Amino acid sequence: MEFSVNIAHDLCTKAVSINKAINTQEVAVKEKHARTCILGTHHEKGAHTFWAAVNRLPLSSNAVLCWKFCHVFHKLLRDGHPNVIKDSMRNKADLSDMSRMWGHLSEGYGKLCSIYLKLLITKMEFHVKNPRFPGNLQMSNRQLDEAGENDVNNFFQLTVEMFDYLECELNLFLGVFSSLDMSRSVSVTAAGQCRLAPLIQVILDSSHLYDYTVKLLFKLHSCLPADTLQGHRDRFQEQFKKLKSLFYRSSNLQYFKRLIQIPQLPENPPNFLRASALSEHISPVVVIPAESSSPETEHMVDLVTEDLVDTDIPIQPAAVVEPRFDDLFGTSAATDPFNFNNQNGMRKDDKDRLIKQLTLEIQALREELESFRLESGRLCQALRGRVNELEAELAEQSHLRMQALGESEFLRAELDDLRRVKEDTEKEQRSLTEIERKAVANEQRYVKLKEKYTELVQSHADLLRKNAEVTRQMTVARAAQDEVDSVRREMQEKVKAAQEAAERREQEQVEQLQELQRELISSRAELDTLKSTMASSQQSSEELSSQLSTVESEKVELAGSLLKKEEELAGLGEELERVQSSLASERKSGVKTAEALQNQLNEKESREQALESQLVAARWSTLQGAVEEAERIVQDSLAQLDDPAHISCTSSADYLASRCQASLDCMDRLHSARDGYLADNTGVSELVRAVTHLAHLVGDTIVQGSATSHMVPVEQADALSDSVKACGAEALALLGQMKEQESLATADSAALRAALDGILATSEKLRPRGLELQQGELGDLVEQEMAATSAAVESAAARIEDMLNKSRAVDTGVKMEVNERILASCTDLMQAIKALVLSSKDLQRDIVDSGRGAASMKEFYVKNSRWTEGLISASKAVGWGATVMVDAADLVVQGKGKYEELMVCSHEIAASTAQLVAASKVKADKDNANLGRLKLASKGVTQATARVVASTKSGKSQIEEKDTMDFSSMTLTQIKRQEMDSQVSVLELETKLQKERERLGELRKKHYELAGVAEGWGEEDEGTG
Repeated sequence: MEFSVNIAHDLCTKAVSINKAINTQEVAVKEKHARTCILGTHHEKGAHTFWAAVNRLPLSSNAVLCWKFCHVFHKLLRDGHPNVIKDSMRNKADLSDMSRMWGHLSEGYGKLCSIYLKLLITKMEFHVKNPRFPGNLQMSNRQLDEAGENDVNNFFQLTVEMFDYLECELNLFLGVFSSLDMSRSVSVTAAGQCRLAPLIQVILDSSHLYDYTVKLLFKLHSCLPADTLQGHRDRFQEQFKKLKSLFYRSSNLQYFKRLIQIPQLPENPPNFLRASALSEHISPVVVIPAESSSPETEHMVDLVTEDLVDTDIPIQPAAVVEPRFDDLFGTSAATDPFNFNNQNGMRKDDKDRLIKQLTLEIQALREELESFRLESGRLCQALRGRVNELEAELAEQSHLRMQALGESEFLRAELDDLRRVKEDTEKEQRSLTEIERKAVANEQRYVKLKEKYTELVQSHADLLRKNAEVTRQMTVARAAQDEVDSVRREMQEKVKAAQEAAERREQEQVEQLQELQRELISSRAELDTLKSTMASSQQSSEELSSQLSTVESEKVELAGSLLKKEEELAGLGEELERVQSSLASERKSGVKTAEALQNQLNEKESREQALESQLVAARWSTLQGAVEEAERIVQDSLAQLDDPAHISCTSSADYLASRCQASLDCMDRLHSARDGYLADNTGVSELVRAVTHLAHLVGDTIVQGSATSHMVPVEQADALSDSVKACGAEALALLGQMKEQESLATADSAALRAALDGILATSEKLRPRGLELQQGELGDLVEQEMAATSAAVESAAARIEDMLNKSRAVDTGVKMEVNERILASCTDLMQAIKALVLSSKDLQRDIVDSGRGAASMKEFYVKNSRWTEGLISASKAVGWGATVMVDAADLVVQGKGKYEELMVCSHEIAASTAQLVAASKVKADKDNANLGRLKLASKGVTQATARVVASTKSGKSQIEEKDTMDFSSMTLTQIKRQEMDSQVSVLELETKLQKERERLGELRKKHYELAGVAEGWGEEDEGTG
């Protein structure tokens, strides 16, 4: 009885708490009443008391009451006993009817109640379908995997159900926010808090649903194709945007800031197409701060403690036990049957009556005692059952404790993993920061090198301008020197001419004087002769008087002439003295002028020598600057080999070979430029250009060699890497010798040339095998393939004509008509292909003639080997397609083949001819006449292919017989059976069609890979990269 009283007291307490939690006041539900309801479900291991109290409430008439009921019920589903969900499923129909009823209202609490009830129904259905999920949705990753039982179909269905669940949560979220006036501080009002309070449960559920949805989608993407999950991704994207927006809006409300810490979702949704993105996913964690103790909560704890004590060991107050004897036997001393003080005067009848009364009372007491014994036995049995239940609960709690310890260990391990991941992330972040810093430093170094290079170019340009200025000055000085030399020569010639003239005049005067002296001597001799004659002939004076007078007169004349001659001689002497004096003065002035000119010439020569020395120094400094810059270029190329960013660079052996050959050619140019500089140091510009060009080529060879080593096997890659490093070292050694003026003439480039030859030989070994054809082989192979294609097309046309004649002789009626139409269209297709091949040959001939220059046709084919191999491949495809189509047409005409094979062959020929057209016109001039004819021929092939396909389809429709479908005699069961058989056949054919499509895709992929290996496409693409 005492236990019944306690149970009644508990039920009364629970009912009071439920009525206090669910009332018509528009305020938020108090936590103490909600906690009492939750503890009540754990005490009675169910929700019978809750539903018994709720069914008496007018939920259908008061929207606020219904809203608070939904809030409390949501808390019970999350935190109550697991049996709450099972007990609540009995009321699912009533909740659905109530949701539809409140759904007729378009505003206020009515619409919100309808949405909330739908959410609660969805939550109950989800937990019934997935019993592994607890009400609060808290699960570990291992438990989540176990929930799907490692079946992709279960994971797929579970993801859909979580999407529906989360959609209901988001609808309630949006409904509450749309019903509030966000322009005012609604979160601090009682009415606003009444509407916002249930969103805490929604936030808790939504965070778990989002986390599990992300993990399940990553798991599905690892098992299923991406196209199959396109709908899942689209739906997730939509819900992600809504949930992120709602979390952000909720975190800004003052009401939530003191009750719950809302997580923030990432900026962008996870990329499910990248499996590694799962490691970047961070599960959102909702934190509820610990509440401070208050008198109200302490009272609640005391109340719960008393309830738990009453449940375990019922304690009956003494006030209840003490009055029990008085209630049964009375308390008045006058009426006390055990008071014998007043029995002396009693009569016998009174004694008998008293004894009888006492006997009856004793019997009643015995019966009551027996009932007490039975009740105590029943109570003991109930207490034993209660003890057993408590022991079971204790075992369950121990099990839950062990499970919690296991989960805590698991969470601790996960926390350690997360810490390690965080440390790894921090290390990667530091390494990334270091790489970025190195990248910035490299960028700055590159900028400095670029500025230095610009300064060097500018200084080189200035030196060139100075060189030009000095050369011009030297030209002017040389012109002035030439002018001085010419003036000096003219002065010397003038002096010499004056001296010669003076000498001639003096000689003439001397000669004239000597002639006058000779005449004087002859006159004196004649005078002496005359005197002797006169002395001898004094005797004959008379005879000689006339002669004497004549002689006298002649003597006078001779004396006069002698005087004249003497006067002339004196004048000539004076003139000679004057000429000699003038000549002496002219000599003195000429000597002074010559000395002045010689001094100017010496000064000019000294200036020219100074300028020449400065020019030589400038030329050498320019050369040294160029050599130093070349060393920096090579060193930078060698430094790039150790750069981690260079690992992703790739190149081809063809390009590496071209760079090596260019470097070798530049070596010859450098050698000739150095010899020219040593012979005449004015040729420094050519040597500077050769050194700079060689440095760039060698640096490019080093970089391309390292990039090529990334695409070859390890042994060859190591050998190639060592070769390029050795090449860089030899280049630096050669540049170091050229930097010294003493060792410039003896600088040996043989080691660098040998290193480049080694790299060239290695690149030749690494080149694709398709490039190893000789000139004659490649050129002849082009001609052979084109001729073979023409022959195959002509042979196919001849075979089609032969098949047409045989069909006319054998077939009749519709079959003959169909065969003639198909074979005629095939003949037209062969003629169109033949015209296309001829046009392709003409266009190729024009391309070769316009592009080969002085080289032969075979050399042009070898030079453009990739294009040539494309022509060869396209020609082979056209010839093979024509042969296969003729075979297919032969089988169709004979009735042994399939029309589909003929249509596929037609499409294959069209694709092959398109390849031939593309390979033919890739190097053609757009204004070439043969290119226009090739395009027309290509259109003709396309139209002929369409005619073949059309004639094949029409012929197939004429030949095949179609069964008439007569279902008039079938019963309903037979028609249903036939329908099922048809559905089975459709599914089988669809499955077979899907498999054949996948097989066709794999075949095309494998064909492309084999064709790429045969043609060297992969190596060419890698070289380009």
